Amino acid sequence: MRVLVIEDDDAIAEPLERGLAHEGFAVTRLALGGDALALIDRDTSFDVVLLDLGLPDMDGFSVCRQIRERSEIPVIVVSARGDEVDRVVGLELGADDYVVKPFGFRELVARIRAVARRSGADRSTDEETRVDLGHGLVIDNRSRRVTHDGEELALTRKEFDLLALLAEDPGATFTREVILERVWDPHWYGPTKTLDVHIAALRRKLGDPSIIETVRGVGFRLRGPS
Repeated sequence: MRVLVIEDDDAIAEPLERGLAHEGFAVTRLALGGDALALIDRDTSFDVVLLDLGLPDMDGFSVCRQIRERSEIPVIVVSARGDEVDRVVGLELGADDYVVKPFGFRELVARIRAVARRSGADRSTDEETRVDLGHGLVIDNRSRRVTHDGEELALTRKEFDLLALLAEDPGATFTREVILERVWDPHWYGPTKTLDVHIAALRRKLGDPSIIETVRGVGFRLRGPS
């Protein structure tokens, strides 16, 4: 899917671009609302627009309204303005969803896919969204369900996001920094101990602590199928 990111803050846009590209999205990023509108006038083949409201050249609500006047491309507002009034205004102007910063990356990806499915842009198959990791462990990214030997596990949102990230490349080591950026927030300033707590809880629920391996001083990796 093609995603247009309209965001002027490099500290947010750059890790977002990297993460979305890793998820298989084709990402175009612009910092100005005027440039984005001009691009959409020329190219309406984007599947989803991620729109920040605090743009330097024009009000994000105006950009949202003009995008909707120009095309049917789904728009997800991604903003630090989390008041109910802002959410209502954004949705009434035609936004398909509204995500408040700071946001969890995996949640944002799930929202992108949900909006794209509703618009018919998501062409993922069931086989692409289901990951069989062996050891009786199956992850369904579309329904956000994890089963172990056929029984569904009761995972929290963060536990699912953490497992889904590690499952992107079983056997590969994900650094603590990458995990915190992708599962928590690109600007995570809380204690990194929270990652260890979630890893411990996930190991208990999976029933086999060795499935998630610790790479000392680096991060964690998911043991690949036998």
